[in-house]
Amino acid sequence: MTEPVRTAFAELHYGDEPLLLPNAWDHASARALAGQGFRAIGTTSLGVAAAAGLPDGTPAGRDETLRLALALGSEPYLLSVDAEDGYSEDPDEVGEFARQLAAVGAVGVNLEDRLGAPALHAAKIAAVKSAAPGLFVNARTDTYWLGDGEGTMARLDAYRQAGADGVFVPGLTDRGAIAALVRHLDVPLNILYTPAGPTVPDLAGLGVRRVSLGSLLYRRALGAALEAVVEIRQGRTPRGAVPSYGAVDALSRRGDLTHGEGP
Repeated sequence: MTEPVRTAFAELHYGDEPLLLPNAWDHASARALAGQGFRAIGTTSLGVAAAAGLPDGTPAGRDETLRLALALGSEPYLLSVDAEDGYSEDPDEVGEFARQLAAVGAVGVNLEDRLGAPALHAAKIAAVKSAAPGLFVNARTDTYWLGDGEGTMARLDAYRQAGADGVFVPGLTDRGAIAALVRHLDVPLNILYTPAGPTVPDLAGLGVRRVSLGSLLYRRALGAALEAVVEIRQGRTPRGAVPSYGAVDALSRRGDLTHGEGP
């Protein structure tokens, strides 16, 4: 078992508070989140795919994911990319994709097992660590996302042995089970925040070191747009915060946000 590489991004998992990682789906959302003081930004595969008119969870998202990483990787914040299952069953191809992500500036990557063979997922993790040693590999198991939680610890142990720097268990909200994993693991545990689950302070108290928002912000943005158009259609003024035209336009350029008028 190798020790995790303590890059600047890795260090964020060992601070006084858990790393709260918001997930962007395009350049504007990433820069807007960074403008709120987040030192690290993740991507959401659902948001990236849907914004491009692609289905989530298929190889079709590979090129769009790499394109977005190219656009975001040179920004001043730290970028972690949701690479789904690596977009291939060939570990060497997954390793090469990870190398390309690192080459354009990504510092972290999520890899999900989709409840497939743990040995294959471990091989993908090992290939990524070989191809891009400095990339923080957040190894995701879908035992709770797609199943009943059976085999979680065994899978996480295998992924840790393969070189994972952290592990991710989306769908897990039971406080006792989270605490048990924290006690068992020697790497940071990442939990997906859900409005019905534990709060961020609750997760911090349980020892969780990273809290992701996944597709929540993208879905909330779509929900807010739909609520606004209904309000307008019914003759009412939409509620909620609305960035100015100039502020949004400024997201396409480096520098501080500005305020302006426009359509």
